[in-house]
Amino acid sequence: MEIVRFTDIPGIKVGHDQDYKAVTGCTVVICEEGATAGVDVRGGAPGTRETDLLNPMNLVDKMHAVVLAGGSAFGLDASAGVMQYLEEKGIGFDVGVTTVPIVGSAVLFDLTVGDHKIRPDKEMGYRACLNSNSKGCPQGTVGAGTGATVGKYLGMESAMKGGLGTYCLKAGELMVGAIVAVNCLGDVINPANGEILAGAISEELSFINTEEAMVKQYDSNKNVFSGNTTIGVIATNAVLTKAQANKVASMAHNGYGRAMRPAHTMFDGDTIFVMATGKAEADVNVVGMLSARVMEQAVMNAVTQAASISGFKTYHDTKR
Repeated sequence: MEIVRFTDIPGIKVGHDQDYKAVTGCTVVICEEGATAGVDVRGGAPGTRETDLLNPMNLVDKMHAVVLAGGSAFGLDASAGVMQYLEEKGIGFDVGVTTVPIVGSAVLFDLTVGDHKIRPDKEMGYRACLNSNSKGCPQGTVGAGTGATVGKYLGMESAMKGGLGTYCLKAGELMVGAIVAVNCLGDVINPANGEILAGAISEELSFINTEEAMVKQYDSNKNVFSGNTTIGVIATNAVLTKAQANKVASMAHNGYGRAMRPAHTMFDGDTIFVMATGKAEADVNVVGMLSARVMEQAVMNAVTQAASISGFKTYHDTKR
């Protein structure tokens, strides 16, 4: 297999916009021709848009864009800017009088970082579209990963910087890629050796191990809604039905489970969309397996490529 860029998948463009002063941002994945889409929402506190439409029993099976944004539920407003951009280009579901762009979205909670009064909005979503291209995709503290943090079970004072990560593999004609904004309650680990890459840390910059801390406080039943949720997109050139796209989204969550501990808690809104452009015949099981693999690596890239902002320590700080 060959490692390629997420934006090397034909027909896929990615754009970002962010406000570094307010410490929030959004990322858009665009497929102007429309991609067969699916979704799987696993976390207990999701903020999403157009997920019901992706049920195989429902009418529309093509999605034109997915927006990943900070701002909690307020950040869903960024999708309106993406819809405006696509409608201006005549892209969308033809309803006669106009075209209605099908735009899915998922948001993460970053209101406790930066200025909570400024969130991704229609204008930011539109600017992300203007910035979109197929030339490459920066990682780390950019787009939806701008205000992302990880390791928050013991409070924000123990948290580290999360971020945006991508990874893509090519096997023959098949391409499968992941883009993800990592903002989890728990720790991000390297599944190959169990090493914690980013998570809850002490003042001495040693890792606390979130799962062990949770077990020690198993009877506290505390509310740790301090800002979580990891949201991502799998893009592939595979030919998939809408039902198969939903299955791939489900299998991609294995990447979350491998690289984040714990994942899918009641305080996370963990969500994965799938966009399939339908250019390469492929076994859905292989697509799903590779989706978990690229998502796992993208999660790790999100924290290892992150730059510090608002004083949060990064992966690189722990290596000094």
